[in-house]
Amino acid sequence: MTTGIIFDVKKYAIHDGPGIRTTVFLKGCPLNCQWCHNPESINPEPEPSLDYRDPFRLDPFADDNSDLIGEEVTVEALMEEILKDRIYYEESGGGVTFSGGEPLAQVDFLEPLLTGCREEGINTAVDTSGLAPGDSILRIANMVDLFLFDLKLVDEELHKQYTGSDNKTILENFDLLLERNSEIELRFPLIPGITDRKENVQGIKKLIGKGSGLDKISILPFHDVEKKYSKLGRDFELAGLEPPDEKDIRDIAGEFEKTGIKVEVGG
Repeated sequence: MTTGIIFDVKKYAIHDGPGIRTTVFLKGCPLNCQWCHNPESINPEPEPSLDYRDPFRLDPFADDNSDLIGEEVTVEALMEEILKDRIYYEESGGGVTFSGGEPLAQVDFLEPLLTGCREEGINTAVDTSGLAPGDSILRIANMVDLFLFDLKLVDEELHKQYTGSDNKTILENFDLLLERNSEIELRFPLIPGITDRKENVQGIKKLIGKGSGLDKISILPFHDVEKKYSKLGRDFELAGLEPPDEKDIRDIAGEFEKTGIKVEVGG
């Protein structure tokens, strides 16, 4: 019986792909982005909540998980939960989005979930950093209707400085999906002083220009999540950083629009 570790299931999501969706958050991420707004997703194992929130539970009465963020679940149990909202998917053109963390870090769990959704005729999206073996991408590509692909920094050294990893594999997987003509929606975290630098914006524009099938990029403005980190007993490296102002957001959106891609703010 295949199992994986999730830390949340968000019902009626409207920013994680088309229509009304169920977003499943898988635990574990190979990156450690300084601005991560889901710090509870990084550790692949269940961890104490420290009064962080009431964790989602498929089995809310289990004796051993009441104070943990993260729960081991079977594919069958999670599919049962997903199917509860089939009517909303059908009426809105929605479906299921697998997010995280990095869902491809649990590809042996993700693959049968995608297979189950495909057999049930449910639209699927995978929100990914792109940091995963290319073989993992190839295992699931034919079962994914939409990739929500994060592009953060084009400079390899800056990427390593701010996320803990270089971006070589990420860019290779981006090219791999483009070559396969996969449907991709880009996501760009707008972090003042880091990702908003002119040379980085121009680099992202060049990446957009590589794929004629790309039709949308979502700009995700930074917001301070220090309280979230403190409740997990962690320091937030960007504490005190001010969010980007509206003019900066408009200017960068305008730069991306020059490529012909649709631009949205938020998501």
